[in-house]
Amino acid sequence: MTAVDLAAFIEELAHVAGRTVLPFFRTAIGAEDKSGGGMFDPVTEADRAAEVAMRRLIRETFAQHGIIGEEFGEDRAEAEYVWVLDPIDGTKSFISGIPTWGCLIGLLHNGRPIYGVMAQPFTREFFIGDGKVATWRGPGLDQAQSQRKLRTRACAALARATVMTTSPLLYSAQALAAFRRVEQAARLSRYGCDCYAFAMLAAGHVDCVIEAGVKTYDIAPLMPIIEGAGGIITTWTGENAARGGDVVAAGDPRVHAAALELLAGG
Repeated sequence: MTAVDLAAFIEELAHVAGRTVLPFFRTAIGAEDKSGGGMFDPVTEADRAAEVAMRRLIRETFAQHGIIGEEFGEDRAEAEYVWVLDPIDGTKSFISGIPTWGCLIGLLHNGRPIYGVMAQPFTREFFIGDGKVATWRGPGLDQAQSQRKLRTRACAALARATVMTTSPLLYSAQALAAFRRVEQAARLSRYGCDCYAFAMLAAGHVDCVIEAGVKTYDIAPLMPIIEGAGGIITTWTGENAARGGDVVAAGDPRVHAAALELLAGG
C-alpha cells in the first residue's frame, strides 16, 4: 500500500460518507437520544448509514485492518492498522441545520495517528493531513490550484489568542473552572463548532481549541491535520491525545504552554 494508494482510498471513504449523509442534511430527519438519561446525545439514520458504508468498503479492501467507529464500536482494535470513524462529528449541529459538522476518518498504525481527513460535504471542503503536511480543498481555489497548504498562525501570547470549545455544558464543574481560566486570559472565545474548530486552527484562523471528554474517534482523525499544519495537540496534562480524554490544541507552542499551565491550575 503506497502513500498515493492510501490517500486515494481515504478520500474515497470520505466521499462515501459525504454522499450518504448529505441527502439527510436540512431535512426533517429524526434523532434518537443515546445518552442513557444524561445530556442529550443524538444519533441519526445518517450517522449509522455512513458508518455502515465506510465499514463495508474497508472490509472489502483491507480485511485484516481493525475499525473503531462511534456508532458500531470496535472490531480488531488491536490490529497493526486501525481505521477510526466518526461519520458525523457534530450531530447536534447537523440536526440543527448548521454546517459546522464533518465526516472524520483517521488511520492508526500501532496506535499512532498517521493520516486524517475532515470532510464537510455541504461546504465541499476537505482538510487532510499526515502529520507532516496538511492541505485544504474547497470552493474559492483558482484554476491553477488543486489544493492549498494549511499552516497554523503564530500567536505570541494567550492574551492575543482566539480560543474555541464546543460547549461549556459538556464540562464537569472542575473541568469548566479550568477552561474558564484559559478563556478569561484569552482575547476572544467562541463556542459550537465541533471538529470545524480544529480545522480552523489548522487553517490559521483560531489559536487554541479545548475540549473535555472526547473519544478516540473524535480526535485521532484530526491530529495528523493539526500536526501537519504545524500545530500541537495533547491532553490537558501534556500527554498523547490519540486515546481521547481532555484535549487542548494550539497553533503556537507558546499558547499551548500557557493553556496547559492554566488548565493545571496555574
